[in-house]
Amino acid sequence: MDLNADLGEGFGIWRLGDDEALLDLITSANIACGFHGGDASTMHRVCAAAAERGVSVGAQVGYRDLAGFGRRHIAYGFSELRDETIYQLGALDAFCRLFRTRVRYLKPHGALYHAAACDEAQAAALVAAVNGYDHELPVLCPPGSVLAQLAVGAGLRVVPEGFADRNYLPNGQLVPRSAPDALITDPDQVASRAVRMATERTVVAVDGSVVPCHVESICLHGDTPGAVRCAELVRAALIDAGVTLSPFA
Repeated sequence: MDLNADLGEGFGIWRLGDDEALLDLITSANIACGFHGGDASTMHRVCAAAAERGVSVGAQVGYRDLAGFGRRHIAYGFSELRDETIYQLGALDAFCRLFRTRVRYLKPHGALYHAAACDEAQAAALVAAVNGYDHELPVLCPPGSVLAQLAVGAGLRVVPEGFADRNYLPNGQLVPRSAPDALITDPDQVASRAVRMATERTVVAVDGSVVPCHVESICLHGDTPGAVRCAELVRAALIDAGVTLSPFA
């Protein structure tokens, strides 16, 4: 099982989360590319730290929306979203090359993540960006989503992911962040949910129903309260359960 986290989402002197501590615990780092968060110096720093630890780097691409942290939907046209995604891929890849590594996958962030899960036009723009930039890049996204379907149809590798620190609806979708029960902040509960995802391939939804959750990567949000403690417990619990942790790319 792969453990991924959203990193490098600070800007200027402002830092969000403890990137270095999380890099000691995860296997894949989704690094912000400067549109919803991050900047050149932050990308440089986090890419260096990831390379030093042997953590796989992925491009966490988002809407051009620093003020809204990429969590506000934007009605992009196909070509604009495609090109801005390529721009972000190239920016992060440049910093990876400084440390003799490269971007190894793509993951959309925030509102783009949710839009591409159900909006065919936005999902198609992401697929076109990956196809044009590097057909070998996997796409990290929700299982069964529109993005996953289009990516498979284009011959791309899809890596389905689950969220140990987010609640799920009975239909398998995430509880919207606007809801009070969207996040799970109890580290022990997060760890037990991660083990269930990895070993039973299921998750318990907010209504108590059991939902299939066939994933290859588990995401831990770097901006969640107690993120480092959660990651420590999740990693330890998975290893105790006999789960091998390794990057998917």
